[in-house]
Amino acid sequence: MKLGCCYYPEHWPEEIWADDAQRMAEMGLELVRIGEFSWSRIEPEPGQYDWDWLDRAIDTLSQAGLKVILGTPTATPPKWLVDQMPDMIAIDASGNARKFGSRRHYCFSHRPYRDECARIVTAMAERFGKHPAISAWQTDNEYGCHETTISYSHAAAAAFRVWLAQKYDDDVQRLNAAWGNVFWSMEYRSFDEIDPPNLTVTEANPSHVLDYRRFASDEVVSFNRLQAEILRAHSPGRDITHNFMGFVTDFDHHDVGADCDVATWDSYPLGFLEQFWFTDDEKNRYARQGHPDIAAFHHDLYRGCSNGRWAVMEQQPGPVNWARYNPAPLPGMVRLWTLEAMAHGAEFCSFFRWRQAPIAQEQMHAGLLRPDSVEDQGGQEARQAADDIAAIGPLTDTTKSVALLFSYEAAWLFEAQPQGQNFRYIELVFETYSALRQLGLNVDILSPDARFEDHQMIIAPSLPILTDDLVSRLSDTNVPILIGPRSGSKTADFQIPPELAPGPLQSKLPIKVTRVESLRPGLAEESHGEGKIRWFEHIATSLTPERMLKDNTPMVFQSRNIRYLAAWPDAEYMKEIFHKMAMEAKLDLTTLPQDIRIRTADNVRYAFNYGQESVDLTTIFSGADNFKFIVGSSN
Repeated sequence: MKLGCCYYPEHWPEEIWADDAQRMAEMGLELVRIGEFSWSRIEPEPGQYDWDWLDRAIDTLSQAGLKVILGTPTATPPKWLVDQMPDMIAIDASGNARKFGSRRHYCFSHRPYRDECARIVTAMAERFGKHPAISAWQTDNEYGCHETTISYSHAAAAAFRVWLAQKYDDDVQRLNAAWGNVFWSMEYRSFDEIDPPNLTVTEANPSHVLDYRRFASDEVVSFNRLQAEILRAHSPGRDITHNFMGFVTDFDHHDVGADCDVATWDSYPLGFLEQFWFTDDEKNRYARQGHPDIAAFHHDLYRGCSNGRWAVMEQQPGPVNWARYNPAPLPGMVRLWTLEAMAHGAEFCSFFRWRQAPIAQEQMHAGLLRPDSVEDQGGQEARQAADDIAAIGPLTDTTKSVALLFSYEAAWLFEAQPQGQNFRYIELVFETYSALRQLGLNVDILSPDARFEDHQMIIAPSLPILTDDLVSRLSDTNVPILIGPRSGSKTADFQIPPELAPGPLQSKLPIKVTRVESLRPGLAEESHGEGKIRWFEHIATSLTPERMLKDNTPMVFQSRNIRYLAAWPDAEYMKEIFHKMAMEAKLDLTTLPQDIRIRTADNVRYAFNYGQESVDLTTIFSGADNFKFIVGSSN
């Protein structure tokens, strides 16, 4: 695994560029990402390009032996362009314009803006596409960041109508039937009458919402494809990537990843812990380390988004600026996060950023260097990580254990109709993943359309739209399979299937969901004697349940190798189910202490301590004489 950093030569006096480049190389870095926010410097006036400074920056980095990942600057269109076409900006769900003055101030659906993007990307690719220092291209920056995927602009509305007409073969009556528009007199006479599903008096039609989410995702895919095709034409032999975000489900990353050679993501374990659903106890326990499964979850997710090739484009090097609270990592954590990326098969890990900026919005975001150019803790640990990587040597990842099926469409569906305040699909998937990791299992997070034949166990936390093809492919395997709650509960049009849930799965597993409940915190303990259960299903079946709740309510049903879990239970309940399945699959199980996680890659077993107390590995592992241990720890 190579190491790199994100660098902004336009932020610094040119006389220090060469020294920066030499220091990067001396630290053990090999890659530098530049350019992704530089449109106003590349093109200060419409049609007037200034390439000289970028030529010199790339040459300076190259002379130090560094390779460059060049970003297209389309996440930050300059003010003159916004003034030329003010309707290019996105409109949020409340009807407010996402104005100029920060970044990501554009609507994916605005065709003239796409033309401008094609022009600037073509100009960059023609200028630098065959430069020997350019090893890869990054398209745009962080699609979906700042809730910018979904726009309700006039451009989006017009594009949505075209998208609908194509989907429904120019037959608006087909759309009316698919959406159930007879309900509440929502029927349309033509596609021109259809608006985006915002600013309605109460909730919008969920079928309308789901189609709008599909449309919005397709707009991101086609926007990214436009750039990828230009870059491939003018810069052959260079990898193309996009840097995805954490816990973002606004668009289908599998579809965007299909046009990338390498999927990358931006890893901020402390910021993500603070910003998302984790409990106060978890936020306090892991405030300076990050939850043990946050980084690993995304490593395994993005490895499945681009044919197994993935990397970390931005790695947190110290305190960040954007979370509600921003503590500093404990000594050793930057090194741990870096080695954990390697353990999951990253091709490179790039730190954000080289030097902390003394200007503008990110002044409080740490870098490998302080603003005064003194090496910070992150820089010191990057050096340590470079030495660790050299000592470990090259690895290949051949250990396939569990396939966890993840659907972005499922996330959109549950956001449209959660039927419970605390039902978050991404959280259900994460908790399922965490339960598997606590058993020491390797997990691959895959699209339901991906191949999973090489895996020894398959888990689908929830797939509300189950296709006949997926059910057939699952039934063709002989490994233990678990399908989670709400699976098969909707048709592709967002309607309850005639045969009820779990839809087509009933041909392989004779159960029928007759009633569902979403439970407020504490209610499950009162009514069923169980801990945290958020979702509960009543099942009609002739099968004898495999597992029940404490009050003997049936909860897990099995037919041959397929199980159905009719609830969202707590992690301990899930771990018990997964433990039995893993034993059936003859997987190597290790029940781990709360703060320890492991990852096995070939003959190397990595152990990571996310706690603040030392742990004796000999109390965890037995029969490990054939393994070499690489220990990352926060102490």
